Amino acid sequence: MRKIMTMIFLCLAGTLLNITISRLSFLSGIPLYLDTVLTISVTLTGGLFCGAVCAALTNIIYHTLWGYGWEGYLFAVCNIATAFITWLFIRIFPGELDLPQKKPLNNAGASVRSSLIGIIMDRVIVLIIFSFALCLGMSFLGGFIATVIILLDASYIPSGSGIAATFSTTMFKGNAPVIIAEIVSRIPVNIIDRLLSSFGGYGIALCLYKVFCSKHRPRKDETAGDVIKTA
Repeated sequence: MRKIMTMIFLCLAGTLLNITISRLSFLSGIPLYLDTVLTISVTLTGGLFCGAVCAALTNIIYHTLWGYGWEGYLFAVCNIATAFITWLFIRIFPGELDLPQKKPLNNAGASVRSSLIGIIMDRVIVLIIFSFALCLGMSFLGGFIATVIILLDASYIPSGSGIAATFSTTMFKGNAPVIIAEIVSRIPVNIIDRLLSSFGGYGIALCLYKVFCSKHRPRKDETAGDVIKTA
């Protein structure tokens, strides 16, 4: 029961914070989505299922309250895909994305400090690679979904609105196929958005781990996303 309640809390809290961050970004005029930060955090902490639920609820609730029609719900696929890519990277880089942090020795010398710096750099490099994987994945998937919507509804505004639409207009001026314009115009925005989301999501996940999983010491063969399942 405790495990189920913890998973429910993670999903609901992650959803609320996802919506809050995304809404604040929109109201402040920041040209970023920032709607997957907690999707990453919840997936790192609770696993793929929790992350996918958080992702789906984020899109459904947000577009129910502030959406612009049925089209917005289709982009829930992008948020869910973020959870899947996060889960995949946990499997590929378990050492770098594992949440438990090694405590430095009290008598840490130059070699220990060098080792600690190496661990930090490994994590930073993996998070950068992770952010670019998310950037490409979300740009291709988002562009494909937008293209399908345009084919179904000619009144739909290509590339949404704001900076993505500006990139589409200035880069292609209507001379490129719709799917190419939709995909490429999202990449500049997603480069920054996913970089912030990756590092921010990982940082929040560390805090969540300390709150919910600090009493459980994972086995060597146990990844961060599995910790909560046995907590």
